[in-house]
Amino acid sequence: MDNLHQRDRVGVDDCVLLDDYRNRELFIENLRKRFNEDIIYTYIGTVLISINPYRELSIYNDSYKQIYANVNFYQLSPHIFAIADSSFRQMVDECRDQCILISGESGAGKTESSKKILEYLSNITSSKGSEQQHHIKQINNRLLLSNPILESFGNAKTSHNNNSSRFGKYMDIEFDYLGHPLAGHIDIYLLEKSRVVYQNKNEQNFHIFYLLLGGASDEMLKEFNLRRDPLNYFYLNQQDNNDYIVDGNGDGGDQFETIQMALEIFDFNRNDEQQKMFAIVAAILHLGNVGFFDEDNGQTIISNMKPVTVISKLLECDVNLLKQSLLHRTIEARDELMTTDLTRDQAIYARDALAKAIYQRLFVWLVSRLNQSLHSAGQQHGRQQSKKQKTVMGLLDIYGFEIFQQNNFEQFCINYCNEKLQQLFIELTLKQEQEEYQREQIEWEPVEYFNNRIICDLIEEKHRGIIAYLDEECLRPGDATDLTFLSKLDEKISGHPHYCTIRPNHSNKNNRQNGMIGVNGQEIVGGHQFRITHYAGDVDYEINGFIDKNNDLLYRDLKKTMCSSNHSIIKQLFNSDELSNHRRPTTTATQFRQSLSNLMSLLATKQPWYIRCIKPNNNQRSKFFDEKIVCHQVQYLGLMENLRVRRAGFAYRRNFNDFLERYKCLCPKTWPYYEGSFRDGVQELVDYFGFEPDEYRMGLKKIFIRSPQTLFRIEDAFQQHKHVLATTIQAVYRGWLMKKRYETIRKSMIALQANIRRYLAKKNYQRRRQAANQIRAFIKGFITRNGPSNQFNQKFKRQVKIHWLTTLSESLPNSILNHKWPMAPICCQEASKLLCNMHRRWLARKYCLKISPKRKEILQEKVLAENLFKNKKQSYLESIPEPFESNRLDGRLDEMRRNIFENKFKIDDDEKTQYCSMVNKYDRHGYHCRQRMLILTNKRLYLLEVKKSTLAMKETLLLNLIKIVISNHNDGLFIIKIPIMKKEKGDLILEYHPRLIELLTKFIRFAGQDKLIIDNGNMLEHQMSNGKKGQIQFCGGERYEISKRKDGQLQVMVNL
Repeated sequence: MDNLHQRDRVGVDDCVLLDDYRNRELFIENLRKRFNEDIIYTYIGTVLISINPYRELSIYNDSYKQIYANVNFYQLSPHIFAIADSSFRQMVDECRDQCILISGESGAGKTESSKKILEYLSNITSSKGSEQQHHIKQINNRLLLSNPILESFGNAKTSHNNNSSRFGKYMDIEFDYLGHPLAGHIDIYLLEKSRVVYQNKNEQNFHIFYLLLGGASDEMLKEFNLRRDPLNYFYLNQQDNNDYIVDGNGDGGDQFETIQMALEIFDFNRNDEQQKMFAIVAAILHLGNVGFFDEDNGQTIISNMKPVTVISKLLECDVNLLKQSLLHRTIEARDELMTTDLTRDQAIYARDALAKAIYQRLFVWLVSRLNQSLHSAGQQHGRQQSKKQKTVMGLLDIYGFEIFQQNNFEQFCINYCNEKLQQLFIELTLKQEQEEYQREQIEWEPVEYFNNRIICDLIEEKHRGIIAYLDEECLRPGDATDLTFLSKLDEKISGHPHYCTIRPNHSNKNNRQNGMIGVNGQEIVGGHQFRITHYAGDVDYEINGFIDKNNDLLYRDLKKTMCSSNHSIIKQLFNSDELSNHRRPTTTATQFRQSLSNLMSLLATKQPWYIRCIKPNNNQRSKFFDEKIVCHQVQYLGLMENLRVRRAGFAYRRNFNDFLERYKCLCPKTWPYYEGSFRDGVQELVDYFGFEPDEYRMGLKKIFIRSPQTLFRIEDAFQQHKHVLATTIQAVYRGWLMKKRYETIRKSMIALQANIRRYLAKKNYQRRRQAANQIRAFIKGFITRNGPSNQFNQKFKRQVKIHWLTTLSESLPNSILNHKWPMAPICCQEASKLLCNMHRRWLARKYCLKISPKRKEILQEKVLAENLFKNKKQSYLESIPEPFESNRLDGRLDEMRRNIFENKFKIDDDEKTQYCSMVNKYDRHGYHCRQRMLILTNKRLYLLEVKKSTLAMKETLLLNLIKIVISNHNDGLFIIKIPIMKKEKGDLILEYHPRLIELLTKFIRFAGQDKLIIDNGNMLEHQMSNGKKGQIQFCGGERYEISKRKDGQLQVMVNL
């Protein structure tokens, strides 16, 4: 108590009071002096610095909570209760949302700080309002007990912290206008689920596994087929570490009982939901013991089926289906399912992926259940307060900056989160501080600071950040690996000042030339890594695992197995809708970036309070202050920059209207209403209290007060004057209440008399009035039948709608070609449009279902012909009514084709005849007309000469080597462009009238649309032998005729 009440006995409470506030050594020395005297809290203005003592201190009991309740922020020595109380009172008094941001490295005490804040809020709200005592107590208990539940499932021992949060947590607590808690909500960010299957050296798995083994009853362990020794489970004994620690204690028996009781408070039945939830945890332990080995034939099998049998029992799924999904994988390709055997490595990957997916989804489900319970507890009271103003206090407890010997994808995301929090801190404290002073035209000393936006952009910038390139590598086709991702980073961002690549066997000179040297010019050695120079220092990230962890894929067979489970919780964790969703899930990094962006937007809307946690050493030793470790944290937390801003500026600032509204009752000239401007009113208050000119500054929209003592003077006067205001309000209210009571009695008597008279008169005309209303309503309904609905035309419109629907049902069109539709009255026109569209779609579907495959093929050819020739070829319209056929030969010719062509001339066995007909061929010289049999297969075009009883082959052309040229007129002539190898013969001139459209459609169907050329002129050129060219002229005529002109050219008479 003495240490807190005796100001500056050891160091100073507020670092703003340091003489040389620019001296970092003096700043750290002040922290060291206070830490050695067990004074772990220090201020920088309103920012609280907290140093982890690594032992229990007696400064959090109820007496301290009472001391710091309803006290001005600077009145007592620094304490976390002061931050909690000031933010709470500002929220209640000003009806403004608050948030407390707790930041610092892992092991600095962030989680414990959040617990202390919740304990303090629970204490000061429990004493408020006797009518809602039960509700308030219930909400507070659930908020406090959510911590041990979340810690057991989300915390683990790391090399730096025995109780490290391996997920981020943001808690919103909703209060009514009186400060009573109404409800709460918890958001989580990036659970480190890879810890379930793998832990680094000197680290452990999540606490819940050890709590279950050490604290569960013998009956429960027997039911789950578990043994107490963690060494029996592969997921718990990877590092040969027998010193198992759970939340700082070796024995988890009492803690497990605490977890069970806390779950009961959140409506988890101990014999039902808790049992099922712990069965899932046990199944994960057994899943780690499922081993695989390869047989001589290369097939992978499970070494021991006992764990699989136990897992299927615990998860209530089919054991054969589980075995099948662990050893095989089903791949869907082009609507076909193919099952492949997994290799041993793939089977191990599938096993671990299933364990991680189950644990992560269980954790998310657990948090959602906690939120449901927090909401349901406040639902009834919330309905009573729904019309009154509510406020929210946010509490952010998120993982601190991490630098391990081996930093992976999880550390990359965690440090990215801390970069964003540092950026928010810069924007809301340092940058905004300077901008506000400049905006208000207040003179002060500018402070230079490092803006880490360049690092945030390096990681998250759209299309050019590390996350964007990681997603791009995960989504690209081909064999994407961690090394290809690292190569892409080298290619795209190797010149960035905060990035470099670490590769083996590179000299210092070569590394420097390739952007592989850190900011301080240090030589890089190591494996495949990349380095980011964070605001907290350089961090080397192992590239191994980035692609897999970002993809986070779970094989479809395993999902299917889980969806088939009869386990009530597993059914909620694995929704069957996942099996029908074939879209690639959003990557882990992108999900985290989006959730982090939402969190930053949420925090930016609230009034921030900061608690900067510092760990005094890396060994978790009490009474040991490592200046080097502390200096590094002071640097990356930006405390010196914040101190310079606070020292150069003013301790308090407020808008003129807010300041005047709060303190106007203290000055006779401003109370109760001030008719002048807000600025003049504030000046009257300042003059009334006799502020010295150096104690304040008047900005454009705000007043700035330099020292807290100046503010205390006017705030204390306000607190004392509240009693005078309360007495005045009570007197006015009592007078108003008595007047209201008299007016109510008087009105009641008059109403009673009037009602008696009214009742006697009402009986006289009630029957006539009722009849008149019925007639009037019908007439008005008819008059307003076409207008908007009202009390008169509703019944009339209803009858009209019934009549129209009845008529419509009897006169619906029964053919898709029938476009008639009964007229609808105005009130039914919208429904008529919808029904008409639905009915026509139904008729169309009915018609389509009746179409045979052969008919469908004919229609598809008609559609193709339309795309090719509509508005391009005049003869197209004549081809529309006649269905296309594949054989236009008569019986004798067709028999010759089958007997001779199919057996003798067809080149390939897989060729199939697609079209055959007789066409006219015009010689290249002389244009003599000769009949030829044209046969089109799926590969070639054949021209044959028909003799008396046999066929003679004339031309054989591959479809992919020829092109056809036609005119846009109403003729049947077409030219086949001969390939280069047959160019000495010249192009073929053929005529097929009037079914040219049919023949060309068949040809294009197999050759492709690029093989058809439509000439819009009146002349076609064709290649003759020896490189000569001939011309075909089109001219107008009354009838269609092809003839040779006197000048030797071929002439086609058409209707132009």
